[in-house]
Amino acid sequence: MPAKLNSMRVLEQAKIPYEILEYPNSIRDAEEVAEALGIPYWMVYKTLVVQVEGQAKPMLAVIASERHLDLKKLAVASGVKKVRMAAHKDAEALTGLKVGGISPLMLRDKNWTIYLDRHVADLEHIAISAGQRGMQVRVPVVPLLNLLRARLADITTDEDSA
Repeated sequence: MPAKLNSMRVLEQAKIPYEILEYPNSIRDAEEVAEALGIPYWMVYKTLVVQVEGQAKPMLAVIASERHLDLKKLAVASGVKKVRMAAHKDAEALTGLKVGGISPLMLRDKNWTIYLDRHVADLEHIAISAGQRGMQVRVPVVPLLNLLRARLADITTDEDSA
């Protein structure tokens, strides 16, 4: 049994069932994670740290592994002029988590705005990082949205149109 992470404690406190999914912690790419776990890539969601121009507090964008964040769509959805992806070192400094292990469940106490791509509404469960590389949690979508107070928005493009 893997060590219990704070993300799992948060889910247990909220009475949200979850399944732990482990994979080699050398994998950082969400599509490779899906392959290693043997689950469809559209069920594995990655958490991206996005910085808002002129604001210290970043936001999180949680999107399916095969999709691409559309910064213009995210800016429109969040009502700000300009956003940019945080560099890996900045994302790690802001979150205290390593890239490949950034989880919205581990960052709830920061009260950052969290956007979940609208495509998640078509799914019953998704897998998101448990807060460390090599570990995902498979969780039901609706309770997760409520727990994170996440906003559903059209914030991505697929690979073909990117």
